[in-house]
Amino acid sequence: GSCFPKDTSALSVIARQYSSPIRIVDTVIEVNRLQRLSMIPKIEKLVGGELAGKRVAVLGLAFKPETDDMRDAPSVVIVRGLIERGAIVVAYDPAAMSEAEGMLPEVQFASNEYEAANGADALVFVTEWNQFRALDMKRIRQSMSVPRIADLRNIYTPSDMRELGFEYVGVGR
Repeated sequence: GSCFPKDTSALSVIARQYSSPIRIVDTVIEVNRLQRLSMIPKIEKLVGGELAGKRVAVLGLAFKPETDDMRDAPSVVIVRGLIERGAIVVAYDPAAMSEAEGMLPEVQFASNEYEAANGADALVFVTEWNQFRALDMKRIRQSMSVPRIADLRNIYTPSDMRELGFEYVGVGR
């Protein structure tokens, strides 16, 4: 669950303290770190291979839904990677905005999902808040500069999004 990264890190530290490193745990930690980084090229490919100057709307910043906790949030790694590649990131989260503002000062923060999507070249779902499942996706599509979705939480069904006119990529499907 949500404590897995913290628990694996603690186990790794304890094992090293007793001179008994656990390679499999260290490998799991590294694979999870690389998985977050692997989302950036996926988004880059979606927008045509070049993020510089692209407006990317990021929905969901908190580590998990129903919290403002940003500790170890995948969004931080993903957003920083987008910014490093020249993207203009506009983000919205129902609870973690004030926490995120301190961690991600380069980001423009929107007051809602629709404002974030307005004029975007891509929309990226990072945290699976229930309210994101109930968005008016026709309205989202019409407000975007280019209707592209990188659904990193598989909130939506690919065929439904394509039927609505989105170029859509998920994770693992």
